[in-house]
Amino acid sequence: MTAPVEIPPPLALYMEGLRSHDLAKIEDSFAGDIRFVTPTRTMGSGEILSFLAALYRGFPDWTYDNDPPVLAGNGAIGVKWRQGGTHTATLAFPGFDSYPATSRKVTIPEHFFYYLVDDLGLHEIRPDPVPGGAPRGIFEQIGVEHPPL
Repeated sequence: MTAPVEIPPPLALYMEGLRSHDLAKIEDSFAGDIRFVTPTRTMGSGEILSFLAALYRGFPDWTYDNDPPVLAGNGAIGVKWRQGGTHTATLAFPGFDSYPATSRKVTIPEHFFYYLVDDLGLHEIRPDPVPGGAPRGIFEQIGVEHPPL
């Protein structure tokens, strides 16, 4: 990692959308070929937005905090995020079982997310795979015995 970098407008819009739970802003930050890439799954725009909508319904107080973005390898911008909230409503991620509110506080370990971005928007979001990271860490912390993913 290198020194902090200026945040490109699409990434700034995405970050603002996350903090305000504004799915329209998040969608507006995407390029047409957006991909969210994990070791087990790759999601496109609709899946990303459905996932976030479900997260915000199940955790209305979900918050984000981050360190200043830095230039990472391969032209990506890295942002170290801290996030979490309280499970106060049903969690129903698309394609997974639903889980009723547990009132448990969830804290995702801080870790980097890497963004490929240009003037057209975000093309790729790739989180560092870390133990306890989302979404598996969310399921684990609300007490799901055999978390998916």
